[in-house]
Amino acid sequence: MLLWTKTLSTNPNTGPSNIFRPAPYSRASSAALRPSLDGPTWTRTHKAPEASARTMDDCGGDGRRPRAVFMAFGTHGDVFPIAALAAAFAKDQQQYTVVFITHSAHQSLSTHLAASNVRYMPVASPPALAAEQLDSISYDSVQSNAGPESFSRRKEIIQTEHRKACLASVEEVFGNDPSIHSDFTVINFFALEGWHLAELFQVKCIIAAPYFLPYSAPSSFERQFKQSFPLLYKYFQEAPPNTVCWTDITHWMWALFMESWGLWRNDCLNLSPIPYTDPVTNLPLWHVRAESPLLLYGFSKEIVERPGYWPSSAHICGFWFLPMARQFSCDKCRELFSGDFNSPFEGILCANHAGLEDFLMGSSYSSLPIFIGLSSIGSMGFLRNPKAFLMVIKAVIESTDYRFILFSSGYQPLDSAIRSVASLAVESSVEAPALSNDSTLLFNNRLFCLSGSIPYSWLFPKCAAAIHHAGSGSTAAALFAGTPQVACPFLLDQFYWAERLHWLGVAPEPLKRQHLIPDIDDAASVNKAAGVLLGAIRSALSPEIKAQATVIAQRLASEDGIGEALRILKEKVLP
Repeated sequence: MLLWTKTLSTNPNTGPSNIFRPAPYSRASSAALRPSLDGPTWTRTHKAPEASARTMDDCGGDGRRPRAVFMAFGTHGDVFPIAALAAAFAKDQQQYTVVFITHSAHQSLSTHLAASNVRYMPVASPPALAAEQLDSISYDSVQSNAGPESFSRRKEIIQTEHRKACLASVEEVFGNDPSIHSDFTVINFFALEGWHLAELFQVKCIIAAPYFLPYSAPSSFERQFKQSFPLLYKYFQEAPPNTVCWTDITHWMWALFMESWGLWRNDCLNLSPIPYTDPVTNLPLWHVRAESPLLLYGFSKEIVERPGYWPSSAHICGFWFLPMARQFSCDKCRELFSGDFNSPFEGILCANHAGLEDFLMGSSYSSLPIFIGLSSIGSMGFLRNPKAFLMVIKAVIESTDYRFILFSSGYQPLDSAIRSVASLAVESSVEAPALSNDSTLLFNNRLFCLSGSIPYSWLFPKCAAAIHHAGSGSTAAALFAGTPQVACPFLLDQFYWAERLHWLGVAPEPLKRQHLIPDIDDAASVNKAAGVLLGAIRSALSPEIKAQATVIAQRLASEDGIGEALRILKEKVLP
């Protein structure tokens, strides 16, 4: 399985051998890479700015508006919070030209960004990609005429094209004019290309993320780093206050020193292959001490306390959400909610989705339904047997009076399994036909399946519990709604959030994935999974967990994560 931006940018399993080791210095190399006294070197295709072009003013000497580039890659939970921040910044700082670079798969963001005067710049790389999905990618799209290749090689091709697209996009923004002091970039942890490109174009780079770096450095990273770069290690260890130091490296910047970045910097960007070193001698830039990079975390202090060992430049802001109306996949529903984006008021969905509203709040039901959704987990290759997943839900329904709302997130194999079950039921005259193009009722009308998107902030307060993959976005929305949760993590930061929810007392112990999506759909596997899932649901609906979820939601209600992030940006970044 290839989790696109989460393994192509930095591989959580890379060992210390993947720390970049430069070739020995030679006269030949000095012809290609000249030492720079004021910043990075430049290739012939880039216009190097003169030092005198930098100014402390908001605009350049020609009156040009300052530029802010927000770059975020990954799935919805990785990208949408950064889009919310970009849109809010553009509205608050209208003197800026603001650009948002992300996957073309997130085209749904373009309308909201345009309304906020943010330019949407898509790149073609997919947000997530399972190994079997590579077969559907044409070689023309990755500029390759080769025959069938290994997964690793084809991954490299996609990575190369992705980085070319990132360079082209950023060059379009910064490449024609000298940078000015108030220019900057904001990236998430899966857009580390942006860090190196900010160095290339000599602009400040800020990190913004709705979670911690979701993988840690190899256990022997520090030992190998010290052995390979003893002077650079000393450079970071002896750093003056508020400059880049070893604490920054161990917290997140270690990922910048992986081998694939070094090769890209050296071969394509004409930068020193090792950050903070001279491109010819590979010695630390003793005469240059960069500020510790600003790091904004988009989660709440009520949920994650700030440890004392974090860099001083790391700030917890609160959760970042898109306006509610912008999270509808249905244009008509979006229009109905466009009057007040941020108020979770009771609203009426469009006629096509009236069935969902009736399922949620109809007078014929005595209890609230339970949400279940795995977001992009299917597209990442984890949902190998969608039928087994549906059979687990069916088994729980048959042994209880629970009702469920299932979001398929448009994952085609799951949608196909839903249609298959529905068609068999219609033939036997047991079930009602599909309600609309993206809605289906199954299992005696107690499972409502939706392939579209409805804002969690609208939906979760109307649900008894939320079963999800412990992604940062789902977790945050359920916490804000005061909805008890059942978490089933699959990778990266999801394990942290699942354990954190249990520690907070708003969820039972996390499920193992085979207890929600078994690989086979035989009766024994399905019944075993259903039994574990049912136990978790009953725990989540206990008075203790319901009460604690309400308490947490009340604490979060007064927070303004976007506002706090903007305040810090204005204080720390803007002139």
